[in-house]
Amino acid sequence: MTDRPTLKPEARAVRTDCNEGDCAENQPLPEAIARGQANQKSPAEWAYLRLALYLRKFEEQLDSEHEVGIGVAGSEAGALHIRGVGYFAPDLVTFYGLDQHGAKTQLIQHVSQLNVMLKAVPKQAETAERIGFQLASRIEADGEAEAAAAGGEGGAGGGEAGAAAG
Repeated sequence: MTDRPTLKPEARAVRTDCNEGDCAENQPLPEAIARGQANQKSPAEWAYLRLALYLRKFEEQLDSEHEVGIGVAGSEAGALHIRGVGYFAPDLVTFYGLDQHGAKTQLIQHVSQLNVMLKAVPKQAETAERIGFQLASRIEADGEAEAAAAGGEGGAGGGEAGAAAG
């Protein structure tokens, strides 16, 4: 790893339920996300990367009896227990998971229609799933591999990302 300046996202949040600087929008970008130029990433990849940050930060606040779920704005489908997130450039984001009855579910959203609500939902297994942390690990590993392939120059790669399975 090289010593690079800490990059802050172009984002801001003021909330009553988190200390200044502790919200996802106010955290430094992980190197794997900050690497490369913004115009080298598709809208779907940017949505995927930022969703990973939100999911990880949301999970940091959960107890061991809950995991992250999503509700889709304007939908009566109930919560989706997230087991994976992926994207298909240039414009699709996919959520993989289980509904409240345990049925396999896949939600495909166009980035222009991306409206999800993160929810703390009771875990469905003995151990709560932590997809946000799994995504962060995968993104960091992919970023290191891309940097090594580019000779350490930190270029952002394109293409599709598989879902992080839980």
